Amino acid sequence: MRIAVVDKERCRSDKCDLVCIRFCPMVRTRREAIRLEEDKAYVAEFICSGCGICVRKCPFDALSIVNLPDELEQDHVHRYGPNEFTLYRLPVPREGRVVGLLGKNAIGKSTVLNILAGNLTPNLGQFEAPLKKDEIVESFSGRPLHDFFDGLYSGDLPVVYKPQYVDQIPKVVQGTVREVLEARDERGVLKDIIGDLEVDHLMERALDVLSGGELQRVAIAAVVIRDAGVYLLDEPSSHLDIYQRINAARVIRGLLDDGRNVVVAEHDLAVLDYLSDEIFLLYGQPNVYGIVSNVHQVREGINIYINGYIPDENVRFRESPIIFHVKPPTSKAGRSRPLLTWTELSKVYDGFDLTVKEGEIGIGEVIGILGKNGIGKTTFVRMLAGVEEPDGGDVIDGDIKVSYKPQYLTDTVEGTVEEVLRRAAGEKYLESWFSAEVIEPLHVRHMLDRDVGVLSGGEIQRVAIAECLSRTADIYLLDEPSAYLDVEERLAVARAIRRITKMSGVTAFVVEHDIVAQDFIADKLMVFSGEAGVNGVGGQPLKLEDGMNAFLGEMQVTFRRDQETKRPRVNKEGSRLDKEQKKAGRYYYA
Repeated sequence: MRIAVVDKERCRSDKCDLVCIRFCPMVRTRREAIRLEEDKAYVAEFICSGCGICVRKCPFDALSIVNLPDELEQDHVHRYGPNEFTLYRLPVPREGRVVGLLGKNAIGKSTVLNILAGNLTPNLGQFEAPLKKDEIVESFSGRPLHDFFDGLYSGDLPVVYKPQYVDQIPKVVQGTVREVLEARDERGVLKDIIGDLEVDHLMERALDVLSGGELQRVAIAAVVIRDAGVYLLDEPSSHLDIYQRINAARVIRGLLDDGRNVVVAEHDLAVLDYLSDEIFLLYGQPNVYGIVSNVHQVREGINIYINGYIPDENVRFRESPIIFHVKPPTSKAGRSRPLLTWTELSKVYDGFDLTVKEGEIGIGEVIGILGKNGIGKTTFVRMLAGVEEPDGGDVIDGDIKVSYKPQYLTDTVEGTVEEVLRRAAGEKYLESWFSAEVIEPLHVRHMLDRDVGVLSGGEIQRVAIAECLSRTADIYLLDEPSAYLDVEERLAVARAIRRITKMSGVTAFVVEHDIVAQDFIADKLMVFSGEAGVNGVGGQPLKLEDGMNAFLGEMQVTFRRDQETKRPRVNKEGSRLDKEQKKAGRYYYA
């Protein structure tokens, strides 16, 4: 089965006289392959021959041909409308297990969770005449999901759901944190949960004054204190630092003590590995269709995703695997003289003070920065960028150029993506090198003619990173570049930063909470410690192993290398390897 797909935002049918229709052989030989609606071209399904003429003729790159296995039609779960995203298959919640969902952005993870939560009624592909709930239950007769939907729709199986975009919560829920949580404490565990998630100091604050990380922790607390049979959490680690991510994972796994079911969609591989017992992969083409794979054990499932090939379904969904390179602990630091040096720096705000120990960075190095939220990582980067002036100490940078991507992306940038990148890159924009090292790796080509103001969070993030790397600079400063990105996008960003620093002989500082991405990108680490919102201490740049050991030792979490893919894996707390590595003081991989 072939589907010709129109990118509605790129289609400019009023400017090209609908060449896709005029040149399509299917229009004349069978019923219309491409139909018109409000002066736009939309391609009908199941009748495309896949000849590709329309794709080649379209001057706006708005058309693509997608192949789908015919046998998937019997597993059709939901379609949003004509020429809209469609989902095939559903994962099955497993009693007493945490089930992880892993896949790209816009591949159907949130759709899956909304269906399982009862927020979205699946139409089984019949978007023009949706089925009734009892018909949906009957359609799953003889399959594991029959009992789930029967209990969900009858009310016998209570389900609670944490949405992906927690910043929208204050728009629909009002009151203080205490009022919101106490009203939902059905299990009588509120006191323990607010301590574990470190939200006890937020109890008297209103929801609308909380930061993204604070809202995320409150949202997780509001879910786990409910008394339900199934708990659904969409990206619980976003906005959280690594300490908070591990704490949240421990709290979520604590739901299993009573044999409850948990389903989690997550992009942080280390957190997903630590949190999950089993994995369902989602693959396909973002914004076009998504397919839910068979269930796999957590290690096997993540490794399959990294390799891009599902053996039991004989499906390759990525051309090449993601390669992790083991960095030996004896790796040498910098290739030449220091590029940037700083003395001990200090910065004092009302109620917060920061001290950063003296250090230096060499040409071609990537310095990763790890630590809790609210202890000065962003302040240090802003001092290097010249945005903040230190109260004590100096940054000795000679005459170097700095390119800075801030943590919080503003909406002040105007124009199309191409205009933004042309302004940043100058003459480099037309070079083949620029296209090969920035445009293609960061997947921004299809966005070039779109206005920045209409982009999603992940798209804006990729454009901001591309803009930062487009400027001619000696030092690149990137603050949380993986926010809003999926696994593949995070590692693509890490790869692009490394390649540009090594090939161009420049230097980068990267603030990042994703341990896997940090391991993938960094040559050295700076570890920040302290008390959030009170004081922070930034350490000197250390070799990767030493920095990881210091950071993970403070967290009391150990990592090992997967023997097959070489990716970092979190040891389950209390496991044999966890105990052995802690005893030996080797928190980073051996």
